[in-house]
Formats: sequence, structure tokens, C-alpha cells
Amino acid sequence: MKPVIIIAMVFVLMIGLIVPSIFAEPVLYDENLVLQEYARDIGWGYTTMTFVGDDILLLQKLGAVSLIRDGIIQEEPVLEIDVNPIRESGLLGVTSVGATVYLYFTEVDSDGEQLGNRIYKYDWNGEKLVNPVLLKELPSNEYHNSGAMVTGLDDQVYAVVGDTGKYGPLQNKLLEHLYPPETKDYMDTSVILRVDPEGPYLAMGIRNSFGLAIDPFTGNLWATESGDDDFDEINLISDKFNSGWNKIMGPATESEIDSLPGYEDYIYGDPKFSWEKVVTPVGINFGNFKETRNYDNSLFVGDCNNGHLYKFELNQNRDGFVFSNPDLQDNLVNENDSTDEIILGTGFRCITDIERGPDGFLYLVSHGERVIYRILPIEAAAENSLETNVLTSESLETESEITDSENTGGGCLIATATYGSEMASEVQQLRELRDNSLLQTQSGTSFMNIFNDFYYSFSPIIADYERENSVFKEMVKIVITPMITSLSILNYVDMDSEVEVLGYGISMIILNLGMYLGVPAVVIIGIRKMTRVRLN
Repeated sequence: MKPVIIIAMVFVLMIGLIVPSIFAEPVLYDENLVLQEYARDIGWGYTTMTFVGDDILLLQKLGAVSLIRDGIIQEEPVLEIDVNPIRESGLLGVTSVGATVYLYFTEVDSDGEQLGNRIYKYDWNGEKLVNPVLLKELPSNEYHNSGAMVTGLDDQVYAVVGDTGKYGPLQNKLLEHLYPPETKDYMDTSVILRVDPEGPYLAMGIRNSFGLAIDPFTGNLWATESGDDDFDEINLISDKFNSGWNKIMGPATESEIDSLPGYEDYIYGDPKFSWEKVVTPVGINFGNFKETRNYDNSLFVGDCNNGHLYKFELNQNRDGFVFSNPDLQDNLVNENDSTDEIILGTGFRCITDIERGPDGFLYLVSHGERVIYRILPIEAAAENSLETNVLTSESLETESEITDSENTGGGCLIATATYGSEMASEVQQLRELRDNSLLQTQSGTSFMNIFNDFYYSFSPIIADYERENSVFKEMVKIVITPMITSLSILNYVDMDSEVEVLGYGISMIILNLGMYLGVPAVVIIGIRKMTRVRLN
């Protein structure tokens, strides 16, 4: 390969990682619903929330709990916690029962040493979270901590714990094959458990779930679950439910079910819906609109990879879904299946939480947009007159446009595919640099606007191939990780002017060209010289 081509590829990949997509406004494909920006400019790293009365407590992954009152995020946090925020750790989950608030986070000691995941309950006095009480100590890891929490109709509190990379009996492993033998690190992983009052495991075999929801009519517990390279799921969690990990993801064959070693009296159940290609479903909840009953039989799910909002129609028993599209009647989205029937909206850029407010409306946290959106029936919009984005039937996008939105609205596509999630620390680092530094200057914004069309002409192809080929994914990771590490230097410098942006940008390009071309060239020349000396 010619040096000029290599230089071009390195340059394109480096710049492409920090280029934002130019996103269209989020839209809904239902003329009976209205989309509102309830709280904008909420800041970076906010992922999940809970209602306390009419107010919202919003969690930032880095350890801050902020208050949103009347659609405005308050300047001072109501609580700040020392956490380890690396990768899938940090301040992870929240729910509330009246004035009692429950938090799930990765705790550290005074020296910054990780203690593990912890669940505490606090008292809400209207202004601050006070009087912490430790309820549960849990194992932790950089990945698969989960942390979603939910309150049942009986005010009992549930939490989900991922596998944290520890494979024991609750991950469908035979006890006699474990070493060390059964320990607490193996227990309390891959489970959904009752936190308050403390109770037995409700489910096992959970890989990594970011969303829990309670059906307001039946009290049934539903959960999203993120797969490995294939098969994201929506599960109905019955008592003593076995989700199958790490033996099964997606719909199971009889032989796969037979291969489960069994643990006590937990029973495997197929997911109620699956995506064969990973979309990372996160937020999940039910609407309960007072103005109309049309949506009471709907389950809403948001994904992180594509920024889609899905709507699933429940069957009469509210224990499964009904579809008119034959492609979906097997409860599985294959690669070429049409998903128009279930995509309610798009353009949300990584929906990390969906909550039902005291008004019955849906509230969505868009991690990428840094906005909390509200969805409500059009009948109620006049009484709740925030800035709205109403999509009528005349402005609906075509199927091809929806597909284009999926390909161009995913943010740092290559980095997201490489590191597995928009929530990965590497992707968050790139986004923070982009939004807080580069986009603050005219030169940075202009450059990225021009470059965007070029970058997104090829990045979806690379990202898709990464998801299909694990070897290629690891190769990309090896290539781009030093680049991302070098870009982290920019987090420690001031880039407040056009000159500084251009200067540091050129310096980064030179640095990376030196790493990727200069260093290998020096090594190759050195090896050749040594070879010549030996031959002589």
C-alpha cells in the first residue's frame, strides 16, 4: 500500500472519530402524538431519572444527582457521590417511593479505590437527598454492571445486576465446573432481585440489562437486555425466570434449552421480542395517557445505537405482542425485515431512559441530544404548551429516509461499534471533546460540517462490518485506541479561540502521523540496517 494512501486513511479515521453527525430534529411518526422538549441543555453524561412529585431527579454518570423543576435543570446538584465512572460503571440507577429515593452506583473509598456496586436509599426533603442507608453490596466490574431499578405497584423496589464478567451458577454454569467454588462474587450477578424489602432473586441468567418497567395495569415486570454480538431482547420477567445467559441469547432451540444445567427451580423463557442485529435497547416503559386510551396497550422502548423509539402493541393478556407485519410475527427482527410498524420515531440519539410522569405522559432522556423529551397526546398539548415538534401524516418520512436516518444518526459510528456502546468511556470522551471544544468555534464547526458528508459515506459500512466480524472489530480497536488516547490530551488544554483550535488540531494530526507512520518507518529502517550489518 502506498504511503500516501496510508496517510489518507489515518487522517480520515482520526478526524472521522471526532466528527459529529449533523442530526435532524427528532420526529414522531404518529400524528396523534406530540413531541416536546421538556428540558434542554441538561449537560453531558446524564442517563436516567425518577420522578419525586412533579420534579425530576436526573442522574449523571460521573456522580451528580440534579434536580429538574418546571423543565429547568437547577444549577446546584442535590447530591454528589464519589464513584468510579469508567466504561459501564458510575452512577447507574434510580427509583423512588414517595419521598424515599434509591440509588445504584459504583462506590469508591476516599483514596479512589473501587469498593463495588452499592444500593443506598435516601430521604428527599424537597431540596437535597439526605440520610443515606446502605441496602445492598454487590460485585462490580468495568462492564455489565447494569443498575436499572424500578418500583412495583406494591411499592416494592427491584434492581437488575449484570454478569459483571463473573460466570457462576446464576449464569447457567455447572457448580462442579467452577473455581473457586461458589462465592458471593458469583452470586448476586446476572440477576433481578428485590431490594426493599429484601427478597429472593426474581430472575437469573441476565447478561446486561439497562431497562426495567412495570405494567401499570397488571404489575408485570418487563426488561430490556443487551446481547453480545447478536440478539437484543425484550423479556417478560416472571417469578423464577431464567433468561438463559450465557448459554442462550435470542429465541432458543430445543437443544439449547436442554443444555441448560438448571439452577434450583428457575425456568427458561424465550424473549417476547428480539433483534437479531444488535440495537442496544435501553429505555422501556408504558404510557398511561389520561386523555386517551389508545396507547394503554402499548409498550415503548428506546435504543441507543440508532436513536429509534419503538412502540409495541400488547396482546389481550398483556403478556406478549401482536403484529400485522408478517415479518414480525415470529417476534424477531431479522436483518432484512421491515420495522416500520414498530418504529414510532427516530433521531433521538441514544435513548437511555423512558419514564412515565405523574401526568401519564412519557419522558425520554436523550443522552446524545442532552435533552429530556416529553410525549403526550395531541389533545393534551394545548394545556402543556412547551415548544413542540408535531409530525403530521403529510410530513412522514419514507421507508428509505428512515433507513438513511438510521445510518447517519448514530454519532461516532466507528467508535461506537468498536467499543460496543455509545455509553463507552471512549465514545463519551470523543463526544465531550467534540461538543465542549471543537463545536465552540466557527472554524471547528465549519470543518466538521464539510467533512460530515464524506465521513458518513463510509463509516456505516465499517461499523456494520465490525458488528459482523469480531476479528475485524479487534483490529480496528488496536488501530484507533492509541489515537483516542492521544486525543485525550486536548481535554487538558484551552481551545477557546480559532487559532487554538487550528493549532492543536494540526498538532494532533502531526502527532498521530508520527505514531502511525513515523515510528513504524524508524523501526523498519532500523531492522533493515541491522540486517545489512549481519549480512556484511
